[in-house]
Amino acid sequence: MTDTASLVLVANAGDGSISTFRLTPGSSDGASAGLDRLAVTEGLTGCSTFVVDAARDLVYAGVKGEPAGIVALTLDRASGILTPVSRLDLPGGGMNYLALTRDGSGLLGVSYGGGYGISCPVADGVVGEPVSRVTYPNLHSVLPSPDGRFAYLVSLGADLIAQYALADDLSLTPLDPPTVAAPAGSGPRHLVVDDAHDAVYVMTEFSGEVLHYRRDRADGSLGFAGAATAIDASAGLGRSVFGADPLAHHYIWGADLHLAGDRLWASERTESMLGSLAIAADGTPTDAEAFTRTETQPRGFDVSPDGRFLVAAGEKSTTVSLYAVIGDHLELRQRAETGRGANWVRFV
Repeated sequence: MTDTASLVLVANAGDGSISTFRLTPGSSDGASAGLDRLAVTEGLTGCSTFVVDAARDLVYAGVKGEPAGIVALTLDRASGILTPVSRLDLPGGGMNYLALTRDGSGLLGVSYGGGYGISCPVADGVVGEPVSRVTYPNLHSVLPSPDGRFAYLVSLGADLIAQYALADDLSLTPLDPPTVAAPAGSGPRHLVVDDAHDAVYVMTEFSGEVLHYRRDRADGSLGFAGAATAIDASAGLGRSVFGADPLAHHYIWGADLHLAGDRLWASERTESMLGSLAIAADGTPTDAEAFTRTETQPRGFDVSPDGRFLVAAGEKSTTVSLYAVIGDHLELRQRAETGRGANWVRFV
C-alpha cells in the first residue's frame, strides 16, 4: 500500500457519521495487516454515500433531512478528522451515489427516492448549483468515463443505463440512443467502468448478475454483451422483484460491485456474501465460483487500489471486516468497530 491509500473511510448511516481508519498493510502477504480507527465524524444525518478527492483531501458526503444536501469536508490525514466547510441543499431528495470527474472539478450525483441525477461544478471545496438535471425512476448510481467525456447513470426502476456526453461546462447531452436496456426485471444497481477492457459492468439487485456492456471510447455508447452470475447458486435464493422483502422470501438482494485488476467483486445481502468473478482477456466476466460470508447485509465494500485488501461493511452490523485478497479468495485479518448502519466504504 502507498501512503495515499493508507486511510479507509466508512459511512455509518444509522449514526449519521463517517469513521476514519488507518490501514497498516503489514507483511507482503498481508498476514499482519490491521485497521486502527482514528476518528468518527458525526453530524452527517443518514449519510449513505460519499466521494473523496484524495489530491485535495476533500470529502463530499450526501446527507438526508429536510432539505437533504451535499456536505463538503476537509480531511486531516494525520488525525482522520473531517471538518465541514460548505453545504449544497437538495430539496428534491438526497443523494444515493456521488462521483467526481474532471480531476475533481465536477461532481455527479443521483437520487434514488427523488429519481433525478445532477452534474455540479466544484471549486475550493464548494459544490455549485447543478448545471444539468436529468430524471429517471430510482436512479441508483452514476460514474464518468475515465477521460471525463461521458457519464453513465443506472436506473433500477426502468431497467436501463442512461448515457450522456459530459461537456466542458459539465452539461449533460444524451447520446444516440440516450439509453441502453438492462434485462427486464433485473434491477440494475451499481456499475464500474473498465477502460482496460472497453467495458462497463453493472451489478443487478433482483437477478444477482453482473451485466457486461462493451463501450465505444470514441462516441461513449454502450452495447449489451451478456451477463454472468454473481451469487452462490447453492444458497437457493429466488429471483426478487421490485418492492418485495428479500429477507422474508429468501430472494436475491444484490448490492455493490468493484473492480480490481482482472477480477470483479460483488456483494449480496440476503446471504451476506461476497463473490469473485474473473474477467477474460476479451472483457467477458465469468460466473462467480468463490464466495466469502461477511458482515450482515453488505451494502458497501471497497478494494484497495493495489488489489491486496478488501474492507466490507454491513447494514446490520457495527463492525467492518478487513480481508487480504488471495487470488479469488478472501482471508479475514480483522474486524473493527465502526458504527450503526455501515453501508459505504472507500480507500483514500
